Amino acid sequence: MYIPSQFKQTDQITLHEFMRANSFATVITAQNNQPFASHLPLFLDSAAGKQGALIGHMARANPQWQAMQAGAEVLVTFNGPHAYVSPAWYETKAMVVPTWNYMAVHAYGKARILSQGELVEALHKLVAEYESVYEQPWQLEMNELIREKMLGAIVGFEIVLSGIEGKFKLSQNRSAEDRMRVISQLSSQTDAESKRVAEQMEKYSGEKYYG
Repeated sequence: MYIPSQFKQTDQITLHEFMRANSFATVITAQNNQPFASHLPLFLDSAAGKQGALIGHMARANPQWQAMQAGAEVLVTFNGPHAYVSPAWYETKAMVVPTWNYMAVHAYGKARILSQGELVEALHKLVAEYESVYEQPWQLEMNELIREKMLGAIVGFEIVLSGIEGKFKLSQNRSAEDRMRVISQLSSQTDAESKRVAEQMEKYSGEKYYG
C-alpha cells in the first residue's frame, strides 16, 4: 500500500484496535497467478506472535483454503470510514483539488489450516466476540449433529502476521484551520460515513503526527 509519511500509522495497539473495529475483512491470495479474494469476519489474537494472528473460517467449497494450505502469502485488508473532501471547504482556494479521506490497514502473513479441535475453539472465540455487545448473548453449543454437518462444511485457518501497515489519511497535510473546516463540513453531511470520518479526525486531532 502506498503510504506518504504524514498518513502512516505504525502504533501496533492502534492498528489492532482498528482491525477489531473493522473486522469484516478481505482475505486475498493468488490462485493460478490471479488474485482471489474472500470477504470474512476475523478474530484477532493480539497475543500470538510478535504482531498477532487472525483466525477465521471459510466454506470448504471455497478453493482459497487450498492455496493457504500450500503456503501462499496472504494479504488481509481492513477498511474503515471514508469520505469525499471538497476543495471548497479549505480556507485557501488556490492550488487545491478534491480528495478523499479514509482509513485502511493491510496485514500480511502465511496461513495454516486448523485442526477440528482448533476450529471448534476458533468458532467459540468468534461467536463470543460478536455476541458480546448483546444483553443476552447467543451461546454456541456443539452437539454431535452440528459437529458432523457444520464442521465438515467449513475450513478454519490462522494467519500469523509478519507485517501490518496502516494508512490514516485524515487531512494531516492541511493546516489546522483547514482540518477544522473539513471536520465541520463532514459532520454536517447526511451520510454516516462522512460523520464517522469527522469523528476520527477529531479523535486523532491531538496526535503528534498532525504536526
